[in-house]
Amino acid sequence: MSGRRIGFWYRAAAVLVKPPLVVLFKRDWRGMEHIPAEGGFITAINHNSYLDPLSYAHFQYNTGRVPRFLAKAGLFKGSFVGTFLRGTGQIPVYRESTDAANAFRAAVDAINKGECVAFYPEGTLTRDPDQWPMRGKTGAARVALLTKAPVIPVAQWGANEAMPPYAKEKRLRLFPRKTLRVQAGPPVDLSEFYGQEPTVEVLRGATDAIMAAITELLAEVRGEPVPDRPPVQRRARAAERSVPAERTGETESDSGAARTPATDKAPEARQAREAEEERK
Repeated sequence: MSGRRIGFWYRAAAVLVKPPLVVLFKRDWRGMEHIPAEGGFITAINHNSYLDPLSYAHFQYNTGRVPRFLAKAGLFKGSFVGTFLRGTGQIPVYRESTDAANAFRAAVDAINKGECVAFYPEGTLTRDPDQWPMRGKTGAARVALLTKAPVIPVAQWGANEAMPPYAKEKRLRLFPRKTLRVQAGPPVDLSEFYGQEPTVEVLRGATDAIMAAITELLAEVRGEPVPDRPPVQRRARAAERSVPAERTGETESDSGAARTPATDKAPEARQAREAEEERK
C-alpha cells in the first residue's frame, strides 16, 4: 500500500507556499532516495527553527510522499489554519488530557495504512547553545517498535539562519539569501529492540539510536564534528516508566504484524499521565 499521496489540500498549500520558498531560499537537498516509495514509515527530524515544517514538507513533497506532522491541538481551532491542518491530515496532540493518547493511536494507524508520520523527537526547538540535537523523547521509538516501520533520520540546517530559535524578534532574516539544507539518511537499524518489552531501557536505547543517526547526518550537513559531550536534556525527569504491552495493544504473533493500540482501560487521570509519557 502506498499510503497518503498528494491530495487537494497539499496541492493547494504547494501553490501558496512553494513559490515564495523557491524565490526566497536556495535549496540543498540530499538523500531523497531514502524516502520509501511505498508503505508506512517514520521520519525523525531535528528541530531548530519555526520554519522547519515548511522546509521539510517542501523536501518530502517533491518525493511524491507527504508527511503527517504531530501538531499542537490548539492550532486546529483556527478557521483557516485548522481547516488546512485537518485537510492535510495532520495529527493533533492534546497535552495533559484524556485525549492525549489519541495522537499515539493516530500515528500508529496512519503508518499501518501506509502513510508517513513525521516526528520531531526533541519535542521542541533545540536548546543546545550550538543548535545540535537534544536528547530525544521516546514517542517515535514507541511507534517504531510497535509498527516495525522504517525510521528515516533527517537533518535540517539553514532555516535556523533565516529564523533563529528563541530570537527576541520572530522575523525572517532573508538577506543574504539563505540555503535550506535537508538530508535524509538510510533507515535506522532498530532490529535489536524488536520483540522486547518496551521498558525504559529499550525505549531509551532505540531513541538514542535514532538521535545518533540524526546527529551524524547534521554533522555532515554542517561540515563539523559532533561535539564530544552528552546531548542537552530538555528538563530533568524523575523517572520514566515502562509501557505494558496491553496498553499499547501490542501482542505477539507469528507474523510479527503491528496492530492499532487497544483502548486503555485505566482511569482517565492515569491514562492522561501515561499518554503524556508516550510523547516524551
